[in-house]
Amino acid sequence: MGLHEEIYEQPLVLGRLLESQLDTVQRIAAAIKKADIDYIFLTARGTSDHAGLYAKYLWGMVNQLPVALAAPSHFSVYKQPPRLNRAAVVGISQSGQSPDIVSVLAEGRRQGALTVAITNAPDSPLAENADHVLDISAGPEKAVAATKTYTAQLMAIGMLSAALCENNQMFERLQQVPAQVQEMLALDASIRQITERYRYMTHCVVLGRGYNYATAFEWSLKLKELTYVVANPYSPADFQHGPIAIVEEGFPVLAVAPQGAVRENLQALLQRLKDELRAELLILSNDEATLDLAHTPLKLPKEMPEWVSPLVSIIPAQLYCYHLTLAKGWDAEAPRGLKKVTETK
Repeated sequence: MGLHEEIYEQPLVLGRLLESQLDTVQRIAAAIKKADIDYIFLTARGTSDHAGLYAKYLWGMVNQLPVALAAPSHFSVYKQPPRLNRAAVVGISQSGQSPDIVSVLAEGRRQGALTVAITNAPDSPLAENADHVLDISAGPEKAVAATKTYTAQLMAIGMLSAALCENNQMFERLQQVPAQVQEMLALDASIRQITERYRYMTHCVVLGRGYNYATAFEWSLKLKELTYVVANPYSPADFQHGPIAIVEEGFPVLAVAPQGAVRENLQALLQRLKDELRAELLILSNDEATLDLAHTPLKLPKEMPEWVSPLVSIIPAQLYCYHLTLAKGWDAEAPRGLKKVTETK
């Protein structure tokens, strides 16, 4: 099974996760509430770290739980960890193998903190150091570029948020995600045609804010690891504090801008990029006025709350990266210099 097939597995994976892990999610939420914590201390690397960015926004806003993203070298290299006794320590990892991520959970357990592993490997070292394990149930992921494990991690984070606030409407909304992911997969052929326009792209920026700040980082990573395009992710606010100076006529700007609290702000920036700087705009959105600004518009589902959108908006981005890789003549199954499991210390 290759990358393209794993992208297509995502509706099944997400539906299975919703069905199989509900009891586990509710037990973990109950344990977190019982522990009376002050904050979440979250550790991850790579794609899983981008899932952590989503958790930072979702758990912070919906559940009023501050989320601190760990610097694993505090634990693995410097051996000077912070105090964690008032935290729930959460590790997110597809493989559960990386020693630096494992070291954070091990230290959290040593200090008496509640520890949780969100992983696709429930028998991994990460899971062994966790009081609670949330198996994302994605099945074997053979492709080097993570796709289905990323969206499954996002789904697990969303389920935990709903369980923590005992919100059945959130669970009902998550139940609609597999069908919306399937809807995005129907864009496959049109996205393949679109990528010919970007065949010779060597650099770009990817914009996203709020919940989709995570999407910008994940889209950027997939571009780098598969297509070798120098792709830098920014929030619109950070982008205007200096990096916008790199934009000239024809410079590619990729943006994820669904309806929600940050859409108006992002749309204003995209308008400027088009009218004043004449950038090349590829936009993911479900807002017609925003899509009208794009040279290349990709339409997201209309009825989609902003907090859910990262689970859906990443699908056309994954397909775009896959087809652009092939258009450039690269092998999507063997990105240079990479392997499936990266064990950092």
